[in-house]
Amino acid sequence: MKKYLCVHGHFYQPPRENPWSGLIDEQKSAAPSHDWNERITLECYAPNARTQILNNHFQAIQTVNNYSQMSFNIGPTLLSWMERASPDTYRSILEADQKSITRFSGHGAAIAQAYNHMIMPLANNRDQQTQVIWGIKDFEFRFKRKPEGMWLPETAVDISTLEVLAEHDITFTILAPNQAQSVAKIGSDEWIDVSDGSIDTQMPYLCRLPSGKEIVIFFYNGHISNEVAFGNLLENGVNLANRLIQEYPKPLKRSRLVHIANDGETYGHHHAFGNMALAYMLYYIETNNLAKVTIYSEFLEKYPPEYEAKIIEDTSWSCFHGVERWKANCGCHLDLKKGWNQEWRKCLRETLDWLRDNLISFYEKSMSVYYDDPWKIRNEYVSLVLDPSNEELSDILWASAHRKLSGQEKKSIKNLLEMQRYAMLMYTSCGWFFDDISGLESTQILAYAARAIQLAHESGSINWEEEFINRLTSAKSNDKKMIDGKNIYNLRVKPAMLPTVEKK
Repeated sequence: MKKYLCVHGHFYQPPRENPWSGLIDEQKSAAPSHDWNERITLECYAPNARTQILNNHFQAIQTVNNYSQMSFNIGPTLLSWMERASPDTYRSILEADQKSITRFSGHGAAIAQAYNHMIMPLANNRDQQTQVIWGIKDFEFRFKRKPEGMWLPETAVDISTLEVLAEHDITFTILAPNQAQSVAKIGSDEWIDVSDGSIDTQMPYLCRLPSGKEIVIFFYNGHISNEVAFGNLLENGVNLANRLIQEYPKPLKRSRLVHIANDGETYGHHHAFGNMALAYMLYYIETNNLAKVTIYSEFLEKYPPEYEAKIIEDTSWSCFHGVERWKANCGCHLDLKKGWNQEWRKCLRETLDWLRDNLISFYEKSMSVYYDDPWKIRNEYVSLVLDPSNEELSDILWASAHRKLSGQEKKSIKNLLEMQRYAMLMYTSCGWFFDDISGLESTQILAYAARAIQLAHESGSINWEEEFINRLTSAKSNDKKMIDGKNIYNLRVKPAMLPTVEKK
């Protein structure tokens, strides 16, 4: 019987690029850095790639790459920015995954993520499919291998999402303990209710799906994960190690996996020098033979599931009310001021859904002139997003059309595909997560919606902007100066827009 330990880090920032310039505008709240991506890279992403382990005399005895020792995912849109803006950190992360393959019996430390952090249970099935396909393709492009697992944004889950993961050969995902409904030993009909969060988190669970497919779920240790995120465990690596080791039962009757999952930003951004505590904890546990450090795929190969689980649908790790935080005034907030509410979330969700549905009809009608399956083309388009200069990929895209395309037709198709890309970016979860619609993240998704509207207008005579912004008047800002979503759009989004191409 062995003790195994796994730490998962969900490293992620929302896409922040101005959709017209392709660059991140200055974000004064991130001072002294230019923007939050830059600041968090300095505080977290880069330090985790090169962390010193100190002895009792505060002398460096070793320098480690934390990414090579832990399970992790990094958002595709963050990696895209990092490749350009912090290439040394980017290379260190990719190298860490390659190094981890030797360390973890042929399995890599990195897992994939649904592309732009869309709340999957609130997405339609086409978007669920594209988010998973784009997440996989981005992973393969960067890490040069197929992903075994995939992180779901905010761990938000429903059966439809799990079906899509299984359809695309994702072996496992990671959920919070409160997302488990019931468990049973494989082959038994005796199901035990664990909806109170009492699931045994120290083993993998098989989840059987209505289609007949299966996926494995690891439910992380919620108590310690919360203590790491919101307590003082990262003040001392030994204390963190001892807290983790306490979780193993005595006597140990079977091999056990103690594992935690947190935002990767916990290790250095949310907790200064948290990367050093993480590194020392792993070093301390290994040098004292307290447990074997592993990752999910390695553990799963050694110890396949003996139990199965059913999930509670429409749940997440960061909303007590399921997935209401991304569509309603559920009460979840960060630092709610007196008199504030989040009624604006409902209007924002409904307005974007209205726009999305109009864009769907327009896209299908427009693209069907050129292709038999417009949605298959959207799924394939990520290859050009990842490598726009690849003429071979462009030729493949044009060759699958009904006929030889003119230069203007190719431009129209590219606009339609970009329109759909922004239609997905406008659902990035951070747009609803914070306390007011006037925040950076909500303004950002409004900018993506504006770009989608503009591209639709450039591709046809229709213009949805006026109705879109009028619908936003019901999204009342808690900041009286900002008034509502319409005013925010006019003040913050419109000035950034480059002139649209008028139809003749």
